[in-house]
Parts: sequence; C-alpha cells; structure tokens
Amino acid sequence: MLGSLLRRTLIAFAAAWPVVAAAPAAAQWVGYPTAGVPRKADGTVDMTAPAPRLANGKPDFSGIWISDRTEEGQETISDASTLPSGRHMQNMGVDMPGGLPYQPWLVPIVKERTENLAIDDPHIRCLPDFFLRAYGLPHMLKFVHTPDLLVMLNEMNAGYRQVFTDGRPLPEDPTPGWQGYSSAKWDGDTLVVDTIGVRDDTWIDWNGSVVTEAAKIREEIRRPDFGHLEITATVDDPKAYTRPWTVTLEQRIVVDAELIDEICLENEQFVRRMGLDGSAEE
Repeated sequence: MLGSLLRRTLIAFAAAWPVVAAAPAAAQWVGYPTAGVPRKADGTVDMTAPAPRLANGKPDFSGIWISDRTEEGQETISDASTLPSGRHMQNMGVDMPGGLPYQPWLVPIVKERTENLAIDDPHIRCLPDFFLRAYGLPHMLKFVHTPDLLVMLNEMNAGYRQVFTDGRPLPEDPTPGWQGYSSAKWDGDTLVVDTIGVRDDTWIDWNGSVVTEAAKIREEIRRPDFGHLEITATVDDPKAYTRPWTVTLEQRIVVDAELIDEICLENEQFVRRMGLDGSAEE
C-alpha cells in the first residue's frame, strides 16, 4: 500500500534526487579553494564582508548560489533529505495573505495539480526550470558577470539564462522561450532586470502556479555583502493573475565547490516506477 503521504515524500525526494545521486562526483571539487573569498581568522567565510565589484564599479554577482534555506522551506523536503530548499519551492505565494491572486480559470487547475501531487510537473518530466522557480530549488546556480552580460548557469540539465546589460531593448514580438528574454540596467547598486517572452503554462512552484506569455517580470537584484543576494521579483501577468504580485527570493553563496552534471533523462520513468503517477494501489 503506497499512501498519499508516502508518495508526497517520494516526490520531494525525486526533486532533490539529482543532487543526492551526484554527490560522489562532487567530491572531486570539494575543498578546491574559491579565489578571492574573504575569510575570518578561523578560516570560515566572512559572509558579511563587502561585495566584490566589476571593473565598472558595479556589484559583481559572480559566484555559485543556492536558495537561502529557512525552516519553512526545509520542512517541505525534510522527510526525504536535508538539502537546501527555498521557502517558496512549494508555494510561491507562501508569504502573501490569501496566497497568489489567481484568475478564476487558474484556481481549479492549481487545486487539481496540488491534489495530484504535481505528477505533471515539468521539473520531474525533465523540462527546463524557469528562473523564478530555479531560485528556490535545491540545485546550485552559477552566475558569471561581466559589465555587459550576466549569465546564470543551472546545474540541473545544464540550463542557462542570459541577462543582457549592454543597453539593448527587449524584442517587440519575442518567440516564447523557457527563460524568456531579459534586459537590464543599473539603478545605483541594484540591477533592474525586465523579462518578457515566457512560454505559456510555465510552472513557478510545486503547486502548479504558472506564468504565461502575457507575463512581464521585473527583478531587482542586490548583493548587500559577500555572502548574499537579494532578488525581489514583481510578476505582472493579467492572463494568470488579477493583480501584480511581488516575492523576495534570497540566495547565499557556496564556496570551494563547483557545478556538477545533473542530467534528467528524456522519457525518465521514475515517476511511474515509484508509483507517483497514482498507478500504485492506495
């Protein structure tokens, strides 16, 4: 008998599984020192040291980042692992009174996806993770930052996102993409990123909340010190939501490590084999 509680635990483990499975491979990188890391007298990282700067004087976001875990987020997968997970991984509206402001058509869809334990989740079907969602998943992101370009590398399925800071405008009629199209400018030490051209029905959390082709997303990214990134995102998507909403997705730096291969195979069958699709007897 595979009950719904066990299936929920297995799904949580499935999301984190690539990190667990790849742990031995990561050993080849553990302990290799990251250059330029401020350290205290005892050798630990000084997380509150000043943020590094680019050649143009702006904050440098380069580094390996992962969701800054909280107790609420950790509880989501605590039955399966102790891997870092953001508090917004399950529900992007967890901090919003009343939750995300869904349009009426989206309410029953999210309800069904939640009740079905997200068996149609693109993440467990080996499809790319949208950047808002990637900020909360237990997979590391590597930012490579230059004055004209910010590249975000996702170790899950070798994904990437480009944020252009060279002054180019957003395309007028973009072909929808997995990460959309992003152009940014500086406001003091804050990088303001505008994104359009997102694919319809792009999941942003495990509940099955989405953004659509109508979405306009603005991120304000700050690096207040060496060890932390603050990403405040405002989603304006009148097709999916009754009003714009804002969420803060905090990241912490990971040093003395590197990205590893976490490749989810096309037509992966673990969802069926583990009974997560409801095929197992209740």
